Amino acid sequence: MKLIPCRIVASLVAMAFATIVGAQSTSLQGSTNRLPITIRLPRGGGEFVKPLKLTAAAPALSPSNHGGINISTQNFPPGSVQLGNTLPFWTFNVKGSRDNDNHLGVMVGTDPFRNPGTSRIPTYIVPLVFTTHSVAAAYNPTTGYYTTAPGETTIDPTKTDQTCLSKPNNVPVRLIQQSPIVNPAPFVFGGTNVGDTQYVDAFQRANFWSVLGERGNEYHVLLSPVITLPPVYIDVPATAGLALTDPTLFEAAYGFTYCAPMLLIDLNWFDSYLNGTVTPKLQQEGVIAANDFPIFLSYNSAFSIGDVTFIGDCCAIGYHGSTGTPIIDQTYGVVDFDTTGWFSGPPAPIGLGTSTMSHEVAEWMNDPFGSNETAPWGGTGQVAGCQANLEVGDPLSGTDMPTVTMPNGYTYSLQELAFFSWFFGAPSIGVNGWFSNNNTFTTDAGPNCPTS
Repeated sequence: MKLIPCRIVASLVAMAFATIVGAQSTSLQGSTNRLPITIRLPRGGGEFVKPLKLTAAAPALSPSNHGGINISTQNFPPGSVQLGNTLPFWTFNVKGSRDNDNHLGVMVGTDPFRNPGTSRIPTYIVPLVFTTHSVAAAYNPTTGYYTTAPGETTIDPTKTDQTCLSKPNNVPVRLIQQSPIVNPAPFVFGGTNVGDTQYVDAFQRANFWSVLGERGNEYHVLLSPVITLPPVYIDVPATAGLALTDPTLFEAAYGFTYCAPMLLIDLNWFDSYLNGTVTPKLQQEGVIAANDFPIFLSYNSAFSIGDVTFIGDCCAIGYHGSTGTPIIDQTYGVVDFDTTGWFSGPPAPIGLGTSTMSHEVAEWMNDPFGSNETAPWGGTGQVAGCQANLEVGDPLSGTDMPTVTMPNGYTYSLQELAFFSWFFGAPSIGVNGWFSNNNTFTTDAGPNCPTS
C-alpha cells in the first residue's frame, strides 16, 4: 500500500529541541498529516492487498541520562507562553539501545520522567452519517473487482441497528459512550494493578511504570470531559463510495457471510472533505479547538486507499492526524466501530468492535503528529515491510487484549499495544519489565530492519 508523502512542522518541538519533520499532504485547509493508518484486510481477499512500507530517519542530538535510559525531556503545559491554547505536551530526545542513535518525539500529557501529573483532554465524539450512491452488484474473485449498480445506502451510528447488534445494546454511538476507552474499568497487567481508569490511560501508566515509581498515582492522561456532538451528514459522490449490501457476496469465493450493509469510502476524498469542510466548520462555530481531541466515528464503514471498486485497495479502518498551517492547530482521530465480521483477524466473525478505537486513541496520545521517529522495525502486526515511527498499535494489529465487559453487559474488544521500550530498546521501563501490555512482545524490536 502506498501512502501520500506528507510533511508537518511541529513548532512546539522546535521550542524544546529542533523541528520535528514527519509527513505532509495537502487539503483544502493547508498542511495535514494523516499517517499512519490502521489496516485490516478483508477475509479471503488478502492476496490482492499491498503491504504497508514506511521509512524514516532520525536526526542525531546529544541526550542526557534519566530513569535508567539515555533520555532528556521537556514539559509544555497547556497555555504556556511557547504554545498558547493547545493540548498539554511533553517532548523527548532518547538515545535508543537498538541502534545507538538519537530520536525526537512529542507526546500528549505531562512528562512522566520529571513532572508526572494528571491531564484531562476535552474529547468530542463526532458521529459520521454516510450516504453512498453505488452498490456492489457482484464480486469477481479472479480480478478482485466489484461490479457496481446505482443505489442509495445510509449508515447512521446514532440509530438503532436491529441487524448487527441486539437489544439493549443496539445503538452504536451509545456503545462507544459506554466503552472502557472513555469510562473507567479495572485493568491488571500480569498481576500488576495499573488502575481503575480508561484503557489508554492504563496503557500509558504501564508504558512508563518503572520511571513513575511512587509517583505513579499522580500520572494520568484522561479523555475528559467526553461530549457527543450532533451527527455530521456526509453525502459521498458515487465515484467515492460503495455499499456492500448482500451478506452472501463473498460466500462462493471465500466461504463466509458478513453482516450487511457495509460502506467503502475513498480515503483521499474523505480526508480532504474532513479537513477542508467538516473540521473548519466545527472550529469556526467554536465547537472544537486546538486543546480538544475530536474523534470522528463511523459505523461499519471502511476507507479504501484508492479505488473503492477494487478489494486490493481496502481497507483503512482508522487513523489519527493533525492539520493546520503554518502551525498545527488541530489533532484528530478517525475510527470505525465495526460489527460486520467482514475483516480478518480477531475478533472476527463478530466484528472488530472497539479494537480500532483503542488503537487510534493510543497512537494519538503517543504520536499526536505522526512524526515521532524510532529505529526501523517491521514484520509484525500490520507492517509487512519496514516502518520507523512510534505507532504503538501498528506492531500488534490483529492481537487483542482479554475482552472487557462493562456494566451495560456488552463485551468490548481492546487491542494490545507496544511499549515505548519495544521501539527504542531494552531495558524495559514498562510494567513487569514487559515490552507490550499483554506480554506478547517479550523482547524489544531487535535489530533494525532494512529500510530499502
